[in-house]
Amino acid sequence: SHEHKLKFSKSKEVCLSFIQDAMLQKQWKRAAEFLTFYAESLEKDFSTAHVGPSEMIWRIGSEILYHHSCSSIKEFNSFIQQMKTLGIRRYLKVCLEHAFHLLCNGLIDEAYENLSLAESWRFGEETAIQDKEMKLIQAYRGLLDYHSWSKQKNILLEHGHDGFEDFSVEQEMHSCFRKAAVNLKEIIKIPGVWDIFVKCYVDLLEFYGDHNEACQVLNEYAYNSKFPANPNAHVYLYQFLKRHGESKKSLISVLKILHDTVPSHELMIDFNIMLQKSKKRKKRRLGLEVIFAALDYVGWKENVKAWNCLARQVKQIVISEKYLDWIKQEWNSRKDWWPAFHFSRYLAKQNWQENESLSHEKALVAGILLGKDCQYFKYVLRQGCKAQVKRFRILKKFVNKHNSVYLRIS
Repeated sequence: SHEHKLKFSKSKEVCLSFIQDAMLQKQWKRAAEFLTFYAESLEKDFSTAHVGPSEMIWRIGSEILYHHSCSSIKEFNSFIQQMKTLGIRRYLKVCLEHAFHLLCNGLIDEAYENLSLAESWRFGEETAIQDKEMKLIQAYRGLLDYHSWSKQKNILLEHGHDGFEDFSVEQEMHSCFRKAAVNLKEIIKIPGVWDIFVKCYVDLLEFYGDHNEACQVLNEYAYNSKFPANPNAHVYLYQFLKRHGESKKSLISVLKILHDTVPSHELMIDFNIMLQKSKKRKKRRLGLEVIFAALDYVGWKENVKAWNCLARQVKQIVISEKYLDWIKQEWNSRKDWWPAFHFSRYLAKQNWQENESLSHEKALVAGILLGKDCQYFKYVLRQGCKAQVKRFRILKKFVNKHNSVYLRIS
């Protein structure tokens, strides 16, 4: 009856809320008991919801068994095998999660065998429908082949050829390379975020000296408009180009895109240093913009290298008395909030106690941007002079001499 269906639906929702509450509180035994009741009640369920009962049990059950103190690999394997038979459309996804669980428990060989069996799975038209899942299965098997290749490579490099009467290890290594390369190459053709697969494939290619192919793969991953925007793609390309001694022009080109997407990335220090060394005014101007932008983020507040980069460039501009408008342009959009964010008396005291070098670099910048009466500058200078540190006396003379810069940029 309609009334019976309503009551049944309500009791299911209540049971699920109890399971959710138990999982959130990490009460795995209690969650398992409620899941048992829920599974038994589903024998009467005729729901056609998108997320069906078997998927609900699979997802919740996997999570409970992963955390339950009394759970074992044997029990998880038994549970997951039942889940595989309950939903053909989810078969490959369940196989993939099974492999992840085995890997988390250090059972690499078992995970590989599980993926190999999944790869050979066929079920009529469902095989074609689940083509993407099949490619994922193959890709993760390729990762495990890469893992085996890496182990064999390390053995070979450690002992050298002289330690082997036969070349069984080298042959095994090449076999793993071929299997890994085929599967990894296939998955990275599909538009998506494939960071770990790309890194492993490039590592394989580099080891065997195929630098052109590796470079092509990384360029495709970074610049193909069909792929989603991914800052890591530009990081991998930059690291590859740097390893192989590519020109600064190429490196700057890659980092420029990274700066546009993630101005707080740690590579912005490398970017700033390269730009500062450039003979082109436009690039040095960009360098100042890059380091100012990086220091807008809280994660950079105590980065000594970043403050050193900014202090050095500001000092060069002040001494030359050229391009003060660069500093003014950057400071105009920050003068309302940087003083409290970076240059308070509280931060001056904290920075001095924790890192004298950081205090010195920040004090120089503060003295130029906010003048010699800046709280941060005055506190750090007083402590530095008390400690009789020569560089703080030099800093005092420099800021006093160029105090007119503060008036010009403010």
